[in-house]
Amino acid sequence: MLKRRDVLIGASALAVATPLQATATTTPPLDIVTKAIPKTGEHIPVIGLGTSEPFNLGSTSGIFYLYDEFIDALLGRESTSNRLAQRRKVLEIFFAQGGTLIDTSPKYGSAESVIGELMSRIDNAHAHLFAATKVWAEGKDVGITQMNASMQKLGVDRMDLMQVHNLTDWQTHLPTLRAWKAEGKIRYIGITTSRGRRHAALSEIMKNEDVDFVQFSYSIDERSAEKTLLSIAADKGIATVINRPFRRGDIFQTVKDKPLPDWVSEIGVETWGQYFLKFVVSHPAVTCAIPATGKPHHMLDNMGANVGGLPDAAMRAEMVTYFESLSSR
Repeated sequence: MLKRRDVLIGASALAVATPLQATATTTPPLDIVTKAIPKTGEHIPVIGLGTSEPFNLGSTSGIFYLYDEFIDALLGRESTSNRLAQRRKVLEIFFAQGGTLIDTSPKYGSAESVIGELMSRIDNAHAHLFAATKVWAEGKDVGITQMNASMQKLGVDRMDLMQVHNLTDWQTHLPTLRAWKAEGKIRYIGITTSRGRRHAALSEIMKNEDVDFVQFSYSIDERSAEKTLLSIAADKGIATVINRPFRRGDIFQTVKDKPLPDWVSEIGVETWGQYFLKFVVSHPAVTCAIPATGKPHHMLDNMGANVGGLPDAAMRAEMVTYFESLSSR
């Protein structure tokens, strides 16, 4: 089943064919698109990195790593070491192209540990990182223990963004997050969901609680958030992080073997992935999108949406119309 067009167009394809030697100190493109975090005015690039599945790789060292390598060989699958090497390239491309926000969670298996370990192997990576993770636990003490462990795994002394994952025990955790923010242990606090059925509950929290960020799903073929969550975020001055902008890759089924419209070249769109991402991040109330990937060529393609122009309201409407015309064929 097609999840993503693997053939990139023009310069992106040429870049993928070139050996990847980037480091976090490589000079990023000059025309990176950024947006302001409403509560502070701090700017971050509109394309971040999600890690929910691709960075859950198991152990990165020690006896458990050797065991994973043995099982990989026994089952004839790609080795853990090769997958780690690919994830390192993903991070190198991300930072080299000006990325900063990496979003993860204790719920994502070993993702926090994998990110922390790979970051330690990339020169100056932490200087560019906007670290975002979550608390996913019941109870205050368990949550505090989990958050401290997350910071240790990621190798940070201060977390840029700590979020309550999927509204889990949020009434307990938000006071702790506010206390930690006051102490300078975290910079921003937030709350997340990836489930549409929880949008109503998240809406009420956004209206009644003081949070800096919210995270939820939004894509060109699932735009219900425009009427509720994005509207509230704009009114309340809350930054938004968008997960699942590709609907876990299912969105590419609609455009399989279909041509891009010529007019999107005006904003630098070269692939369907960039088409979908630029649509999402061009909404006035969207701060950042976090497509998850473990593939270097997809990371490079995603970062192509972080440069050039963004569609205005008229083009956004045209993008929806064109996409829906493909959906009906």
